[in-house]
Amino acid sequence: MTTINQKDGLASPPISDKKSDLTYFQTILYGILIGTIGGLVATIYYFVLENLLDIVWEEGKEFWLPLFPTWLPAWNYTWIIATIGGLLVGLCLYFLGLPGEMAMVIDKVHDPGRLEPRQTPGMIITSLVSITAGGSLGPEAPLVQVNGSLGSWLGDRLNLSMKSIRILTFCGMSAALGAFFGAPIGGALFALEIPHRRSLEYYEAIVPAVIASIFSFAMFRFGTGLEVGGIYRFELFDTLPPLTYINMLQGLALGAIGAAAGVLFVGIFRCMGWLIAKLEDNHILLAVLGGLGIGWIAVLFPQTLFFSEQQIQTEVIEAGAALGVVTLLCITLAKMFAISFTIHGGFRGGFIFPLFFTGANLGLAISLARPDIHPTIAMLCCMAAINVAITKTPISTSIILGVLTDTSILPIVAIASFTSLLLTNNVSLLKTQRSRTVATETVVVSDKLVPELELSPVLN
Repeated sequence: MTTINQKDGLASPPISDKKSDLTYFQTILYGILIGTIGGLVATIYYFVLENLLDIVWEEGKEFWLPLFPTWLPAWNYTWIIATIGGLLVGLCLYFLGLPGEMAMVIDKVHDPGRLEPRQTPGMIITSLVSITAGGSLGPEAPLVQVNGSLGSWLGDRLNLSMKSIRILTFCGMSAALGAFFGAPIGGALFALEIPHRRSLEYYEAIVPAVIASIFSFAMFRFGTGLEVGGIYRFELFDTLPPLTYINMLQGLALGAIGAAAGVLFVGIFRCMGWLIAKLEDNHILLAVLGGLGIGWIAVLFPQTLFFSEQQIQTEVIEAGAALGVVTLLCITLAKMFAISFTIHGGFRGGFIFPLFFTGANLGLAISLARPDIHPTIAMLCCMAAINVAITKTPISTSIILGVLTDTSILPIVAIASFTSLLLTNNVSLLKTQRSRTVATETVVVSDKLVPELELSPVLN
């Protein structure tokens, strides 16, 4: 018995050839498997990246700086290395192809519901070079591609339906983010939120995605020896005040300010894209220019170098107050340009922690200008708001920041997150974000053609 393909009128394969779906129990088991392997992959990636950063920026400085001529100051090392790194990124793109950046990953998750495993080698190499060169992008996007494609590959091997392959892909993406963020529930929800502009819609993947994220988180923390819990400490500031209605109103205002900062970043990013439009096919030149831009911004503002996970603690929480309001605002703007140079240069990586860093500087500047707003509240609300303005992930962003900071102000951060989401609903950097709707397909049941409802993505 065959069915008629509604799209082109051709006969479909016999019903016996139909791809299978996983049972709920099987989905959980494969989620555990993907999470465990994903945690191991994240661990290996972490150690390779840490060693590369040490070789280039610690041992490299010790070796090369004594060889600099007396007329060449030591600070030139920064832009020289960033520019050389840009050249290497361009060569990687030229010889290894263009591995999927976040917008492409989102597009592929919707349709065909899987990530391409063949892009994994190029993404690993290009992202390692990109991050080592000092680019303002982090490891989350490469790990999402690598582990997400692992789930897709497994689904292909098991001859599964698109729905089941997509769930396993989400398990891999969640495993990557759960390990990197150190927040397994927040990481899983982030993977499920980011494909959409109005929060999470692939609800059937929540449980296996969270389970995969938990196992990946455990494997990564055990393998790296990193502590479990928050990584940012706000002890330098006064004790957090008890939650009040005033705090909530502050969260609302800070969410609006963070949303405005997100819109500003999108404007900077698009203007830069317009300026380099004629060079978009010259990947080597763009990467070199991107590295040069990153390097010179870092010469002026060293805080902007790298993807800023550690710099939020060392450069903002611990040292930011001594810089003053004007300098903090300049760093905020400089980081926006650094992220834009990095992405437009073809560097590969994720921009979550760079956005958090941008928001942290903005929030501390606001707190210094308005001492009645607690620094911790100002920083976390702006970190959440600017990230949500770009990624449209209010639930997961709030949870992740709550875990990373071990604070009790989640309601205020959530208010800032959702304020930003509502204010920037029509502003998007990731053009492939979209929702899903119900489509009808025809299947055979007892030799009769009947409609079956299947969820598939469409543009908003």
